[in-house]
Amino acid sequence: MSAKAITISSGKGGVGKTTATANLAVALASLNQKVVCIDGDIGLRNLDVVMGLENRIVYDLVDVIEGRCRLRQAMIRDKRMPELHLIPAAQTRDKSSVSPSDMVKLVEELRPELDWILIDSPAGIERGFRNAIAPADEVIIITNPEVSAVRDADRIIGMIEAEEKGPARLIINRLNPTLIKHGDMLSADDVLELLAIELLGIIPEDEAVVISTNRGTPVALDEKNPASRAFHNIARRLMGETIPLLEFEGKSDFLGRLSSLFK
Repeated sequence: MSAKAITISSGKGGVGKTTATANLAVALASLNQKVVCIDGDIGLRNLDVVMGLENRIVYDLVDVIEGRCRLRQAMIRDKRMPELHLIPAAQTRDKSSVSPSDMVKLVEELRPELDWILIDSPAGIERGFRNAIAPADEVIIITNPEVSAVRDADRIIGMIEAEEKGPARLIINRLNPTLIKHGDMLSADDVLELLAIELLGIIPEDEAVVISTNRGTPVALDEKNPASRAFHNIARRLMGETIPLLEFEGKSDFLGRLSSLFK
């Protein structure tokens, strides 16, 4: 067994990337997969809060890399899902504390014991982004159907291709069918036409995501609401199942006005 390493990235705004990482990890673990999340956002550290594990941190990613602890000592087991672990980011260091080669070495050490390694990349395209994609077998881009977010995603796609880590796949987050009908939001088709990459899944707008994130209980733990079902469908697609995508109506009138921004 050798784990697949997936880096989850977004543009400058983040657009729910860390929340998506936590929920995708929960969805994979619910399918009896062995999963570890690595928080690559050195200096900030949010993935532990989203997963409800902030009070259990003893060692972090930089401690492992600098030899202050063994890898297993830094892996926090999720109390609800025994197959799910987190390696938290260091909160008092900066991104220069970790190099791309450090990340490759760390991930290679993890691979034999796991099915999936999910790396939560810092927002943007600076040093932390390069660290996060260095060990990746695949990159997933999270974007909201908003002008600035999609433009950021377009730039990330270019960076991933330049690093020979493509083709990336896409998750569209917080899609609101009502706003699409009124022409106030890009539709999934619009976003795909602008970015021209494979769509892995669509997460509908759902207030339960915000509530669960604030409580440190990822929404994917409750399979009853729409956002949770969407994350579980994405997990199953990653495992090779053919699952129909959620469909939302038509294209908004945004596309004609925005296409010039992506040339």
